[in-house]
Amino acid sequence: MRRALVLTSDGNRHWFRATLPQRRRGFADLPQGKTIDWRLTAEDVRGVATTYFATVAAVLAFIV
Repeated sequence: MRRALVLTSDGNRHWFRATLPQRRRGFADLPQGKTIDWRLTAEDVRGVATTYFATVAAVLAFIV
């Protein structure tokens, strides 16, 4: 017997998904029309640079 990847029967679903409310299963709380802004900001660059230099300093402290 071949099973489909998507189970449509309520009894065949995972127990955790069956306990979730309908609004959580359908992702109704996510805004559909809003786009995500993926631009880098100065704060992002500063955070990466700070992490990089802190890691280099920690490695050098353990080496020396």
